Amino acid sequence: MAEANHFDVVILGAGSGGYACALRAAQLGLSVALVEKGNLGGTCLHVGCIPTKALLHAAEIADSTREAGQFGVRASLEGIDMAGVNAYKDGVVQRLFKGLTGLITGRGITVVTGTGRLVARDTVEVDGTAYVGKHVVLASGSYARSLPGLEVDGEKVITSEHALTLDRVPASVIVLGGGVIGCEFASVWRSFGADVTIVEALPRLMAAEDADSSKQLERAFRKRKIKALTGTSFTSVETTDTGVKVTVSEGSVLEAELLLVAVGRGPVTDGLGYDEQGVAMDRGFVLADERCRTNVAGIFAVGDIVPGLQLAHRGFAQGIFVAEEIAGLAPVPIEEAGIPRVTYSDPELASVGLTEAQAVEQHGQDAVTTLVYDLGGNGKSQILKTQGSVKLVRKVDGPVIGVHLVGARVGELIGEAQLIYNWEAFPADVAPLVHAHPTQNEALGEAHLALAGKPLHAHS
Repeated sequence: MAEANHFDVVILGAGSGGYACALRAAQLGLSVALVEKGNLGGTCLHVGCIPTKALLHAAEIADSTREAGQFGVRASLEGIDMAGVNAYKDGVVQRLFKGLTGLITGRGITVVTGTGRLVARDTVEVDGTAYVGKHVVLASGSYARSLPGLEVDGEKVITSEHALTLDRVPASVIVLGGGVIGCEFASVWRSFGADVTIVEALPRLMAAEDADSSKQLERAFRKRKIKALTGTSFTSVETTDTGVKVTVSEGSVLEAELLLVAVGRGPVTDGLGYDEQGVAMDRGFVLADERCRTNVAGIFAVGDIVPGLQLAHRGFAQGIFVAEEIAGLAPVPIEEAGIPRVTYSDPELASVGLTEAQAVEQHGQDAVTTLVYDLGGNGKSQILKTQGSVKLVRKVDGPVIGVHLVGARVGELIGEAQLIYNWEAFPADVAPLVHAHPTQNEALGEAHLALAGKPLHAHS
């Protein structure tokens, strides 16, 4: 085998986890081969986080225009030009893609285009050519799941990837799934003027978040006339000349122009040779320990193929971690609960740490206390005309172990919240910190003042 095909690290997949690992490994002086069948950047950059958030920003502009009169500004919304929206969205993606490609090329990383397959503990094969690595990193990402018996045709029954390329605003949509993807698209389409109904089998929207956050989101969605049928399961779908007829539990039939299937994402591992090489798997996911090591020596796994939060920034952090692990830097393992989570709907949800229910389960009812600060007491939130709250979960006489935010733009506040959680800060540690006025960030400060026994504007 030619020496040119030997590397310190061979990475299968160039999404957030894979490219972060490649960049950091190259920075540390390691030779790297990065295998990718699609575009560098993977799901997040091309059909996930970035284009979705561009649509959400366009939706915010539409709402701001529609509501301009509340602020003394005379404006009228003439309509949504989806060609223009898509051009804006695609422009953002292309600029970031170009920048990422330049970074990877500039670091001397060997990019291999094609479908890779693990054929030995240390070898990935692409179109008959073998790439041998002292270490192999599996980062093959995820795909949009469907349900048994639910056929996605890409026209009337679609996934989020199809939704990103729609050339029109649908008159009506049924969103199957009330998680992050479902709630974000429901929010976009409602802002664009569509009639939206969410069908969720679990008892509440955003069931992985704190129950109070879910309640506030549901209340806000009702106010926006987004219908949410929770505790309702999907039975069947029939396509018609004008759209879809969806039968749900108890035999109710819903009709709409489109059905968006947003029931989560599955791991892309089938047929890639992982199980044949002895890598431990569970329902398609690759099992890895806290140091991202699989059970096979020299093989690591990062990102959406590893059980846990399917978030781009989780994969990104794991990729950096693995590169540093391979380089012998002994990095600190990533704690799953310490990874911030943001849903960019209107209103936004943001959280880090434990929900109240998780905290009670882990520590006991008497060992946990909470405080809720209403954004109605925050000046900048009044200016923005947003409603929501900051909820703190704390161990009694201990650190803050959960922060949960609801409101417009609260995703931008999660940076301080994750520091509070990850540094195991006590309320009394945060209370003296000076927060700029007027900002929504003050709400975090006020909540900690109240939890430290010094409430000013806060009401628990």
